[in-house]
Amino acid sequence: MTTITIESDQVRAAAERLSRAMLGGEPVAPVRDLIGPDDMATAYAVQRIGVRERVAAGARVVGRKIGLTAPAVQRQLGVDQPDFGVLFDDMDAAAIPAGRRPRLLQPRIEAELAFVLGADLDAEQLDPVGVRGAVEYAVAALEIVDSRIADWDISFGDTVADNASSGWYVLGGDRLSIEEFEPRDIAMSMTVDGEIVSTGTGSACLGDPLIALAWLARTARAVGDPLRAGEIVLSGALGPMVPLRPGVRVRSELFTGTEVLGAVEFTLEER
Repeated sequence: MTTITIESDQVRAAAERLSRAMLGGEPVAPVRDLIGPDDMATAYAVQRIGVRERVAAGARVVGRKIGLTAPAVQRQLGVDQPDFGVLFDDMDAAAIPAGRRPRLLQPRIEAELAFVLGADLDAEQLDPVGVRGAVEYAVAALEIVDSRIADWDISFGDTVADNASSGWYVLGGDRLSIEEFEPRDIAMSMTVDGEIVSTGTGSACLGDPLIALAWLARTARAVGDPLRAGEIVLSGALGPMVPLRPGVRVRSELFTGTEVLGAVEFTLEER
């Protein structure tokens, strides 16, 4: 992926539009009128401005999220690869009080497998075998995705510019050794108030969550910002996302066969 070093007026205008949505609490029009629907480098240039502003305001980068890992979603947006966004410390919905998290505008929720890295990923071999050894542990995770774009009317450029439609995340408490299971073989079930609303498998995530991690590691290295030890990586949805309403209890469980590997729960506070 080519890195844009010069920020054009259009790039800055797109970043300002998205910032206005976040600060004002109202979704805005898509930014593709400014940056195009599929110009990857320009969209990431907008994202970098948003990241820079969040860091300047006191947020700390703690990891990355991978999006567009499902082939059906890639076809919908006309792309042939995933995208990524940045995770900040104030996105952790289990650790940070609600009033200190970024506001949500149009939240949806999906179940994922998250990796916590125990080593930097800047080596030459960044394939699924190479990245596996850098994983300290994995956990069940929920990602609360969100869009600053009105009505989720997004193109590839819109979602990348909007930090890959990121919102919050929740990590489960059971630390899973990557040596004890194959991420591609896991099954997932997500319920809302006890009713199953989403199911999936590890193979739904680019064929293997480790393939997704390897793609991110290569991409992050290519743009000069490699993954580092201690970072969290949300590897991508294992099944369809659903709208998130205040007050409902969302639970995701990861299985191998009939054995529950890990679980995670979240309830969005009533407004």
